[in-house]
Amino acid sequence: MKSGEFQRQINNKPPPDPFLKNMQITFLGTGTSQGVPMIACDCEVCTSGDIRDKRLRTSVMIRQNSFCLVVDSGPDFRQQMLRENVKTLDAIVFTHEHKDHIAGLDDVRAFNYLTGRPMNVYASERVTEALKREFFYVFSGDTYPGIPKLQLHTIHGIPFDVGPLRMIPIEVLHLNLPVFGFRTDDFSYITDANFISPAEMDKIRGSKVLVLNALRKEKHVSHFTLSEAIKIAREIKAGTTYLTHISHQMGLHEALEKELPPGIHLAYDGLKLEI
Repeated sequence: MKSGEFQRQINNKPPPDPFLKNMQITFLGTGTSQGVPMIACDCEVCTSGDIRDKRLRTSVMIRQNSFCLVVDSGPDFRQQMLRENVKTLDAIVFTHEHKDHIAGLDDVRAFNYLTGRPMNVYASERVTEALKREFFYVFSGDTYPGIPKLQLHTIHGIPFDVGPLRMIPIEVLHLNLPVFGFRTDDFSYITDANFISPAEMDKIRGSKVLVLNALRKEKHVSHFTLSEAIKIAREIKAGTTYLTHISHQMGLHEALEKELPPGIHLAYDGLKLEI
């Protein structure tokens, strides 16, 4: 997509509501697929007493006024909702179908019960098919009480609206697996990627806040390394970049934070931003 066309798609939305507050971002989890600490590991990161070295599986929550959505619902979804005392959730948007990003979907049942409404779920066709396999009992036609109630919405590589938020899909690759990142206003969120094409890079240029995966310092087959993520942040001239999907191999949060260049930080669970 050419940059001019992308800008037109961003602008093709209703005028902002003057009563809307700033967007609030909460990092629900910032860890890789095994989380930190990793089971049975005695390394200095996994045994650290620093709360910032305790990382649940990667997810982020976006609020604007009373509207609330979550990007991905991994295995720690229930724990994350309880920790942040989330009382209402309007939608879940999925990046891709790996288990560390979808496994907690069953726990939307609590929100179904409280609101009497199905949960709005936004996912690509491929991810939707994966959800139907993983949670077959939701889609079997059996109306057994207590199963999650979902309202599925198929997303493609074009902007779509979720409540007051215009979501711009960013198409990236996780080795050979297509994954969606998302931009909404000046916030861009990309996880599980090791390649972003020039056209997709144009969509995130100038973001005030960029969230980008950085697994570790050493080369990895399907994730950006620390140095690769820093290079991308500099190239798109992000205002501030927060790194996520971090493994225990990255090192201690406190030590690494001191090594990072200005404007680039390690995210941590529970971190809150306002944009």
